[in-house]
Amino acid sequence: MLEITSASAVQREERFLMMKSSLTALVRHELDHARQVSSGRSAKTVYGGNERTLRQTVIALRAGAKLDEHENPGDATFFVLHGRVVLISGENSWSGSPGDLLIVPEGRHALEAVEDAAVLFTVAKTRC
Repeated sequence: MLEITSASAVQREERFLMMKSSLTALVRHELDHARQVSSGRSAKTVYGGNERTLRQTVIALRAGAKLDEHENPGDATFFVLHGRVVLISGENSWSGSPGDLLIVPEGRHALEAVEDAAVLFTVAKTRC
């Protein structure tokens, strides 16, 4: 017998699923990829997405690569997993190394890798 499940029922069940991810392995993989591509960047969303308010993404940057200046999408942080980065907003900048949590300021900002680096970007997107 074929059971039909509604999309809302699947979404309710997904709330109770537990998952485990190795950020260490993902950082290695994304850094390898970032080193091979011309942009010097690679990223993988590990939780959330466009349909959720909360999104967490591992972003890897080859030394010298950057995320160009852009608007803040909501409450956001960068947790440095590997290497060193600089978060830039206007005339202000903050350096980060492994274990540092950088709070993304309101307004436009950019992120630059001082050396090969990876961060866990967490954002709670504001709803329009």
